[in-house]
Order: sequence, then C-alpha cells, then structure tokens
Amino acid sequence: MHPAQVRDHLKVQPFRPIRVYISDGSSYEVRHPEMAFVTATQVMIALELSTDNLPDKVVCCDPVHITRIEPLDGVKV
Repeated sequence: MHPAQVRDHLKVQPFRPIRVYISDGSSYEVRHPEMAFVTATQVMIALELSTDNLPDKVVCCDPVHITRIEPLDGVKV
C-alpha cells in the first residue's frame, strides 16, 4: 500500500479506529490517529499505551506489506 493511502486513513474526520493487515498474516489496531506514524518507508504503530499515555511497544512495518485497512466497527466507508 502506498504510504499516502495509509496516511489518508489516519486523517479521516472524525477518525474511525482501523485495523491494519500485514502480508505475514498479522494485524494491528489503531484506535487513535496519534497511535500511528507514517513515513515514506515505514509505518510505526503503537501497540500499547502505558499509564502516562506513551507507547510501551511499537511495531514498524514497510507500507508495501500492508495488504488492507478496515474500520474496526466493520462499516465500510
């Protein structure tokens, strides 16, 4: 997936939580737009937030390996 497409999902107003699917079969939930950061070569997704609202863990993936993004509520736009 092109990084701009990932970024567009994060910029939807109002934001709708999404699930990002990766080519290795894994998937990650993004419940807030600030939980993901997109660059030209990486998408970083915070997996857990600590009590001070900072990520405890982050996964980095190449946008080429993102196969699809779906809303968590199951309703397609």
